[in-house]
Amino acid sequence: MAPGKKGKAKANSAVSTQSKPTAPSPQNNFPSCIRAVPPSSVAITIHAKPGSKSASITDLSDEAVGVQIDAPAKDGEANAALLDYISSVLGVKRRQVSIGSGSKSRDKVVIVEEVTLQNVFDALEKVSKCC
Repeated sequence: MAPGKKGKAKANSAVSTQSKPTAPSPQNNFPSCIRAVPPSSVAITIHAKPGSKSASITDLSDEAVGVQIDAPAKDGEANAALLDYISSVLGVKRRQVSIGSGSKSRDKVVIVEEVTLQNVFDALEKVSKCC
């Protein structure tokens, strides 16, 4: 092929990728660590910090919700304390909260059933700002 054709192809592909409109996401105002799971659940990415003096939410970022846990990371104690704390913060029953993945890691995904994305975000934001 002639060198001029390669340049044209690159120019055309660059124009076509720039001209594609992107659909607005319904979750634009929520951090990506909080996402809806159909039909009525919400997944929260959490970075747990076990062994703290008290349970609290330390930060709310796009990557994860930082949560200090007042239980040691031994025999599932920190996981149980995390689920208890998250259920109390969100105002839901303990049985609605479970660990989706990461039970042996500091980075976990917690699933909260029968709640809305807005309710979870509001509760987490309120607790993270007041403390």
